[in-house]
Amino acid sequence: MAAKRSKRLNKEFYEQELERLQTELVKMQEWVKEKGLRVAVVFEGRDAAGKGGVIKRILEKLNPRVVRVVALAKPSDRERTQWYFQRYIAHLPAAGEVVMFDRSWYNRAGVERVMGFCSDDEYEEFLRFCPAFEEALLRSGIILIKYWFSVSDEEQEKRFSERVTNPIKRWKFSDMDLLSRSKWVEYSQAKDAMFSHTDTRRSPWYVVNGDDKRQARISCISHLLSKVPYKELTYDHIELPEINTKGYVRPPMHEQTFVPEIFPPEHKHHDKHKDDKKKSEKKK
Repeated sequence: MAAKRSKRLNKEFYEQELERLQTELVKMQEWVKEKGLRVAVVFEGRDAAGKGGVIKRILEKLNPRVVRVVALAKPSDRERTQWYFQRYIAHLPAAGEVVMFDRSWYNRAGVERVMGFCSDDEYEEFLRFCPAFEEALLRSGIILIKYWFSVSDEEQEKRFSERVTNPIKRWKFSDMDLLSRSKWVEYSQAKDAMFSHTDTRRSPWYVVNGDDKRQARISCISHLLSKVPYKELTYDHIELPEINTKGYVRPPMHEQTFVPEIFPPEHKHHDKHKDDKKKSEKKK
């Protein structure tokens, strides 16, 4: 459960700080690409705790060919017969990539455990093997960062209610969310057990208080930047040459199909007024 806050972060400060951090993210992205670093970031947490909003702000100004999100659907029939970690290994970063896992191999310690989608033996094996798996990733040179997003009961209830009533956010509410509401204690116990086995010195969990979305976003991004060693690259000066358009004749524009342009109502009213005026002058 997240600690309660009495006051939300100032919007003006948040927007200024977010812009600064997003500039730093671009620098980090370019350094990762130039130096061939491999970065894997795991985002887990309570439903409606705000991890999706953080991921969105991280990606906003970045190159999707360098920084990408992996959000896997439920496993296929074939994937269910594979070694559990196999489907996740296929998405790990190559040199010069940052991969953000929106949910990850920790599904087994959370929803699969609570909802009975895995056996007790499969669950116990996961808890035993996961620290060794992550240790192997670290030894291979991957920078692994794990975030757990926490949210208070009151704030989660407020966000769920908004998802149900707001048509823009309705897609965020799933049948699984309905089921999970009756299993709050089981999810809490599963999270505690997961932490006790996988919150290690080499691969710790970093908990983000998600009650204040603005605070959560800039705090998480700032922390992420602190965990990836990077420097600002210097670029060679580029002198843009003039465009040579000689020898090209554009086809008539009326032969092409253009997307209709949208204007605000007052603009349309203004244009109509001008048209009426022109018609009136012609009559005179």
